[in-house]
Amino acid sequence: MAWDEWEQLKSDAAERRATRMRLNQLPPEAGGGPPPQGDLKVNQKDLAEIGNAAFLLYGDLEKAGDHARASTQKAASGLTSETFALGAALDHVASRWIDQVRSLLDACAHISNHLDFTKGAHAGDEVYISTVISGIDTLDKGFDERAGS
Repeated sequence: MAWDEWEQLKSDAAERRATRMRLNQLPPEAGGGPPPQGDLKVNQKDLAEIGNAAFLLYGDLEKAGDHARASTQKAASGLTSETFALGAALDHVASRWIDQVRSLLDACAHISNHLDFTKGAHAGDEVYISTVISGIDTLDKGFDERAGS
């Protein structure tokens, strides 16, 4: 009897698997053509603003994080000196706080630095592309002159 139940459960599962909904894809569209593209667009100004916001956040977080750390460690020291067990726990919280703030500071610095680098790299790309294109224009004019146009 248990074997029959097992076979029925397997059959039910296979049937559900074949008919279940899939959320990771859309049904194919009729008519073909390329899939629609997203509407996310970013320009240099947007990137510069994000990089600047990360830089400002870094400075604010560094000051506020250091103030919170110092206050917490001072409170932990006072509690410990008065033989409260809470002092050691608060000191542990301050240590974890320092680690977390450093992680956030590293992330802000990484974002700011990366976007500054990206801005510079793309500016260099723009110069290179405009140089190549202007060189092609010069060649085209030379070919036109040779052809007698």
